[in-house]
Amino acid sequence: MDACWTLPAARLCLRQGDITTAPVDAIVNAANAGLRGGGGVDGAIHTAAGWEPLQQACQEIIRQRGPLHAGEAAITPGFALPARWIIHTVGPIWRGGKQGEAAALRACYLESLRLARTHGARRVAFPAVSCGVYGYPVDEAAAVALAALTEGLQEAPGVDEAAMWLYADAALQTWTRVATRLFGAPSA
Repeated sequence: MDACWTLPAARLCLRQGDITTAPVDAIVNAANAGLRGGGGVDGAIHTAAGWEPLQQACQEIIRQRGPLHAGEAAITPGFALPARWIIHTVGPIWRGGKQGEAAALRACYLESLRLARTHGARRVAFPAVSCGVYGYPVDEAAAVALAALTEGLQEAPGVDEAAMWLYADAALQTWTRVATRLFGAPSA
């Protein structure tokens, strides 16, 4: 079940499903610092996009700028994905919440929206950055991410919709609970 909120600047949605099939202009990848592909959503995106061409594009970024730090983002073509663009962002590893994790996670979402705007992406799909192997508590990540998306959508005219694509039903329920607490009942 999808849930959407109409905010002053754009729509913010929560959807359950496979982000690699999202009918959007850009998808966000929860990447590692070397953009080498990995497990979880990163591996799924690499597989669906085409491992070899995506890795060539990612390694060119690394050659030009070096590894990405937590909170930074870079963009590549979507290759075989329905999305035109893949925005790769490196989330923070959870270390108890006292080492700048929230600020780095916030930066992931804001930087991704900035790149989306500059590349003409009107609809963007996000995974739950850092909630997998990086261990960020889902409730806390949802609050940080939703606040950052709200802020970023206000600052990113041209992005009409940001959607969190959550794979598991439990994750969707958690994000919906946090979003309802922040925004009230969904508008659609």
